[in-house]
Amino acid sequence: MRIVMIVGLWMLCVQVFAARVDTVMVESHVMDKHVNVIVVVPEKAGRFPVVYLLHGYGGSAGTWVSMVPELIGLAERDGMILVCPDGKDSWYMDSPVKPEICYETFMVKELVAYIDANYPTVAGRRARAITGLSMGGYGAISLSMKHSELFGAAGSTSGGLDIRPFPRSWGLNRLLGDIEKNRKVWDAYTPLNLIGTLENGRLALILDCGYDDFFFKVNNSFHKKLLEHGIDHDYCVRPGSHNSTYWKNSILYQMLFFKRYFDQK
Repeated sequence: MRIVMIVGLWMLCVQVFAARVDTVMVESHVMDKHVNVIVVVPEKAGRFPVVYLLHGYGGSAGTWVSMVPELIGLAERDGMILVCPDGKDSWYMDSPVKPEICYETFMVKELVAYIDANYPTVAGRRARAITGLSMGGYGAISLSMKHSELFGAAGSTSGGLDIRPFPRSWGLNRLLGDIEKNRKVWDAYTPLNLIGTLENGRLALILDCGYDDFFFKVNNSFHKKLLEHGIDHDYCVRPGSHNSTYWKNSILYQMLFFKRYFDQK
């Protein structure tokens, strides 16, 4: 009850402020196209840490700010830049099957560099976090574990942290090939299998999932494997399903987590 009251008072304060919302087209040389990105920037003076927010399958760059408009006030209130790229239905990966799909390279080589060059960021992993919902949770955890030199904190809400139980869903076989013929590829692209590469304390991690979510089982498996490997993390389970009602609530807790992480420096 006390935590709920704190979040409620915090959000009341957020409503007083508003940040600037930019819509930019970021050139991707690796994919030979421009990618739509929404950037929420505090109007007050200063340099700010950055949270990258990744949408889910079927979403777009505008998913987060339209679903949770409170994020705009939150960015101003807490002094954070929010970056929401349009990842299409790419799962934020470099596809081994479709060479034109290189969203991992775009994110870590091109987008981060663009944001640091064009906005008042505190450049460095200690001031950079990434999270996302569903497909975006997969992307955030995959990218942060593979590129911890860029990200100091990461999260996932309702994330597809083990994709192998869903070989015919959400275009995954289009990106990775048939699982029966490409099992090693699927294994390599599964975040659950990256845990062994992670050093405890390297990433500040927060994960959550609703009880009634079809990803609940794989999130529990991810949590248990983190424990087996001695990786500290926050793991929250709450009532809820795989929908915007759940994400509107869960993202606010994650933003508090990232704010505390940034403030620790």
